[in-house]
Amino acid sequence: MHHGVSVPDPYRWLEDSKSEQTRAWIAAQNRLTQQHLGSLPHKQRLKDRLKGLWNYERFSAPSRVGEHYYYRYNSGLQQHSVLMVSKGLDGEARVLLDPNTFSKDGSVSLGSYAASEDGRWIAYMISDGGSDWREIQVMNAQTGELKERLRWVKWSGISWRKDGSGFFYSRYPEPEDKLQQTNQNHRLYFHRLGDDQASDQVVFAQPDQPEWHVGGWVSDDDQLLWLYAKKDTDNRNMLWFKRLDDLRAAPTAVQTDWEAGTWPMGKLNETVWLKTNWQAPKQRVMKMTLDRPARSDWVEVIPERSEVLRSASVVGGQLLVSFLKDAHAVAERLTLDGKPLGKLELPGMGSVWGLGGYADDPEVFYVYSDFVRPSSIYRLDMNTGQSSLYRAPKLAFDSAEYTSRQVFFESKDGTKVPMFIIHKKGLPAGPKPTLLYGYGGFNVSLTPYFSVGRAVWLERGGVFVIANLRGGGEYGERWHKAGTKTQKQNVFDDFIAASEHLIQEGVTTPGQLAINGGSNGGLLVAAVMQQRPELFGAALPDVGVLDMLRYHLFTVGKRWASDYGTVDDKAEFEALLRYSPVHNAKAGVRYPPTLISTADHDDRVVPAHSYKFAAAMQAAQGGEAPVVIRIETRVGHGAGRALSLTIEKLAEQYTFLMHHLGMDWVEGETARTGGR
Repeated sequence: MHHGVSVPDPYRWLEDSKSEQTRAWIAAQNRLTQQHLGSLPHKQRLKDRLKGLWNYERFSAPSRVGEHYYYRYNSGLQQHSVLMVSKGLDGEARVLLDPNTFSKDGSVSLGSYAASEDGRWIAYMISDGGSDWREIQVMNAQTGELKERLRWVKWSGISWRKDGSGFFYSRYPEPEDKLQQTNQNHRLYFHRLGDDQASDQVVFAQPDQPEWHVGGWVSDDDQLLWLYAKKDTDNRNMLWFKRLDDLRAAPTAVQTDWEAGTWPMGKLNETVWLKTNWQAPKQRVMKMTLDRPARSDWVEVIPERSEVLRSASVVGGQLLVSFLKDAHAVAERLTLDGKPLGKLELPGMGSVWGLGGYADDPEVFYVYSDFVRPSSIYRLDMNTGQSSLYRAPKLAFDSAEYTSRQVFFESKDGTKVPMFIIHKKGLPAGPKPTLLYGYGGFNVSLTPYFSVGRAVWLERGGVFVIANLRGGGEYGERWHKAGTKTQKQNVFDDFIAASEHLIQEGVTTPGQLAINGGSNGGLLVAAVMQQRPELFGAALPDVGVLDMLRYHLFTVGKRWASDYGTVDDKAEFEALLRYSPVHNAKAGVRYPPTLISTADHDDRVVPAHSYKFAAAMQAAQGGEAPVVIRIETRVGHGAGRALSLTIEKLAEQYTFLMHHLGMDWVEGETARTGGR
């Protein structure tokens, strides 16, 4: 009962993942799904092509700590990339950590890592079964000897003291049920090497606010400890600092309200540069001095622009910044006072990552990618401003054969919304099988990037489309807020309008149009396929947030209230009930073929969301199209997934799409055979 409204919840029992009844249901669903997928053609061909295309060397951009450079490397079909280290950029590289040895089945993965300044120690996080829970392990980087383990770590960084004596990290108390229990009492600790974890010093906590997420990191010059608190996923935080020579002193406040998101981007002597959305929905750069940290004393360095400021860093005595212009990247260098020094010449309309470093770095390694070009690494000389190609992948995919373009369409309320359309050049005239992807939430921006899985779809003659919906961050905070809480329907309207535009322009037809999204994007797909089932030929909701009346009761769900709202507020409850997929499956409606995906170790969006949605949709389905659920084991929300599992999942999803969109396997082209 909510605000006088009784809401049936007939599948509540599926929330108990350990019960015999739920386990029996899961086993029966997996049999049904594999029976359907096993009856369809092309899966092995798709797996073979995915493996063949993925079999190429991949490198991450190198990052420097002291005299050593670190990067990840995959020879091609390794389940997980290994961590490499070299002394000096041109020194002989060796394997420092090989996560492929962590487990026989590839279910244990390597997360983030941090090396001590002298290169002696490496602290790194591992995830078991894709869980968001992490264990920090500390290894002697010279001998390979594992020295220490720290448990119950979640939503944490690893930040070393310069002398290598220890590091700061965040964790929760040990939970009773790590899959479903809500997470409370996050704290920042200092771990001194050689000490037992039980004796780690609590450096920062907010005991009167058990829902808050807290953390901290050491400034590059080892003078300050930055401290922050966040109460949800909204781009707002509190910020403090402490002098590292007096950790017992009270922290100095920089921002202690929830009016803005403000983060330090670099420090030189007593001056700090800040990236903030304070009175700037598209972000700007300010600077402050440590003796006058109040907002009233900040000085503007880079004013808010029409483009969204994505990143800013003090590097090589300059400011290195990137912006989003209509969902693709532009980047430039400026003086520390904000005067232009020149733009980076990017290869196309794409994305950049890694534009950061230390204040005295003479060079930066960054990654560029777009929809048809795989990730390449560039070296930026901070003195000359010139970029040069450092490493480029070599794979059996000819980018010149494919094209991407950006178009704008009008949503239901007249808002102009962009989307990218990608396909093979020279396809025959007429509508094509099309896969439309969206997210639309949490200030997340969908920018151009290359995907091996997407490349296989394009090779088969399919069209791939990404829509930049409201709720995302492509146009700043106002764009984000326009797709949240009681305005969440705007996101669904944008996605529906994107679908209608593709059909009206002859790109595809309803029988050839599939939709896909994960997590918040899984919610998007589920809600839209219920609101306009006749518009789609297939739907793939992945690890979705689907019970909008109870999402806040599990693990970190409460933190999503800034985007979704909760049932506690009457207006928000009414909005949630109108679109909550678990509660809006209508009996007798002909829904499109649907393949739901989830994982039994997902402790972010617990699998009960997908279980309840599948049960409700199967009971409601008024047509002959299948509604099946794919439930992976020893897998979480998506991070750290073994490559073989990624290939298996994509092969099954594309098998499902090819069959239900009416695609034949014809070498060199795709033929239509009908479809829904």
